[in-house]
Amino acid sequence: MDEGALAEDPTGELQRILRYWGGNLKHYAMRPGDGSVVYDSAYREVGRWSVEGRAD
Repeated sequence: MDEGALAEDPTGELQRILRYWGGNLKHYAMRPGDGSVVYDSAYREVGRWSVEGRAD
């Protein structure tokens, strides 16, 4: 969070990232192993999310 949009407006940028991924989750089965890299508004990698655990 020390450069780019995350440094300039951390709250606003995180809100944008979460809105984008919230809408994008419909493309995933949400099973263990699913996940993706998370990018900021400048398309720089800022993290990743993944589903862990076992499937029932």
